[in-house]
Amino acid sequence: MQKRRDNTFVEELRRALARREQHTVTFTQNPLWPSAILLPLYEKDDEYYIVLTKRTENLEYHKGQICFPGGSQDGPDEDLSDTALRETCEEIGVHPEDVEILGQLDRMGTVTSNFLITPFVGIIPYPYEFTVSTNEIAELIQMPLLGLKYESKYWEETYTVDGVTGQAGFFEYDDKVIWGATARILKQLLDLTA
Repeated sequence: MQKRRDNTFVEELRRALARREQHTVTFTQNPLWPSAILLPLYEKDDEYYIVLTKRTENLEYHKGQICFPGGSQDGPDEDLSDTALRETCEEIGVHPEDVEILGQLDRMGTVTSNFLITPFVGIIPYPYEFTVSTNEIAELIQMPLLGLKYESKYWEETYTVDGVTGQAGFFEYDDKVIWGATARILKQLLDLTA
């Protein structure tokens, strides 16, 4: 994942995303609301970083959780990539024109909030002047991909919610715990990187 001449990492990741078969992972029969997130990556000091957020406690869904910027699809969004870009701009101030979308990961259903998340992977410039929406975001978290891939602890646990049993993923890194759909999506990305 180190910087290579002529940005090989980005091209390899773009190819890996393009050739993988898309899946939809759900654990419930409930109707799911379309939503989208962005996994923003940037290069700093010859290493790639990923941007996550910690949600505030005053939101309706996923209070206090670490997640990627994103949210529900709205009427003006042409498609789910527009949703991911719009929500990312609203939450952390990354403008859509500053994002190069590389591809998409598996759609992931949530059990407690009934969202069907479509994750997009994108590259943003560095340095970037983030503008965080303090109504939605309590903390902006930037983690090195190499650290997450090789120095974090990952595990899965079985859970049951409203009679539905599934597997929840967990990452622990740098005193932060990332879990649920975010952890499973992050694991997909890390599994694609060399």
